[in-house]
Amino acid sequence: MPALARQLRGLGGCLHPIRLDGHRTEHRLDASSGEIGAVLHRLDSADLPAGSLLVRCNNRRATRCTACAEVYRRDTFQLITAGLRGGKGTPEQVSMHPRVFATFTAPGFGPVHNRPSGRPACRCGTNHPADDPALGTPLDPSTYDYEAAVLWNAHAGMLWRRFSIYLRREIAKRAGLTQRDFRHVARVSFAKVAEYQRRGAVHFHAVIRLDGPDGNTTPPPAWATAELLTDAIQAAARTARVSGPIIDGRVHRFAFGRQLDVRTIRGNDFTEGELTDRAVAAYIAKYATKGAETATGTLDRPLRFAAELAQLDLTDHARRMIRTCWTLGARKDLAELRLRAWAHMLGFRGHFSTKTRHYSTTLTTLRHARAEWRRLQVAPEGQTEETTYVLAHWTYAGAGLTPTEEWLTSTLTPALGTEGEPTHG
Repeated sequence: MPALARQLRGLGGCLHPIRLDGHRTEHRLDASSGEIGAVLHRLDSADLPAGSLLVRCNNRRATRCTACAEVYRRDTFQLITAGLRGGKGTPEQVSMHPRVFATFTAPGFGPVHNRPSGRPACRCGTNHPADDPALGTPLDPSTYDYEAAVLWNAHAGMLWRRFSIYLRREIAKRAGLTQRDFRHVARVSFAKVAEYQRRGAVHFHAVIRLDGPDGNTTPPPAWATAELLTDAIQAAARTARVSGPIIDGRVHRFAFGRQLDVRTIRGNDFTEGELTDRAVAAYIAKYATKGAETATGTLDRPLRFAAELAQLDLTDHARRMIRTCWTLGARKDLAELRLRAWAHMLGFRGHFSTKTRHYSTTLTTLRHARAEWRRLQVAPEGQTEETTYVLAHWTYAGAGLTPTEEWLTSTLTPALGTEGEPTHG
């Protein structure tokens, strides 16, 4: 039992690990001749207490694995923070670059139950509490435009790409430059995350920054200000359009909703009354681990057959969104949207968290640094990659824990909170 506890503790609370069978052998390597020498260490899955090598599932969804989603959230927090204040290989001078926090919403597809700020109650006459499951559902489902709502999600990623092109044009125009000249004096860097509203429509939160021509390592030109960036974002968001399919004679075109919020990031951790970089990073990181299943009450895994819907505990609104995806997905002219494959995501098929290359570090870099740190904790003194030759062979043996292993893991792992700001580390 103590040995099994030690193996499970290494999972950090993951309840759905990947089970691998096989072996790993480390040999001494002569750096000068390249000859393989004696065995330094051998790991065989049959000798492990669990009978298999257990590897974390690394699922980003909090509904699937709270522990792994928390790691993903903290990594995202570090990635966003590095692009705002520096660190993790990003120079600290980026904190002086113009940067804003922008929220891009979806258009309307019909009136829904909400908590309006300017009126005492919803259009239905009810003052909904914050946890009311009716929030976000249509006032009249029979007139709600489910077709457009699903197609909006399917085209939201393409609309963002179109917006990013227009944004560079708008900035260049305000600076009195051509688009070709703009690339030689400035660069737009951003990191964004997709969030589902309760009605099931995707919208984006983004940190957008103006850099010099080489990205975060060079200062922006003198004309680059947060005010100019804000004005260009508003103009580009109004202009960006994406043409959708023509269905039964109806032409679909998509644009961002009228609600566009752009706020300048000025403060640090101790500035009162201003939008701070830490608050922005925590806000974006929180939504990096959530999907449609959290906001809309839909699924966190793909459907194989439409008949599965009858056995699933879903809201009526989510069920109609998924059925609309399934129905439209049968059309040959919409095959490239893969609506059936992404029906559980209500049609959205883009990445939840994306960034430009020069915004800051990458999740891969952070994961490699963590793996290297762990390797160094157990490596014998003086042993390096240059003096070790590794032979490994692993095969997939399943996933998950036995009931006993699951109970022991829950006992060993403290409860993880997925809200609030993560600690540094």
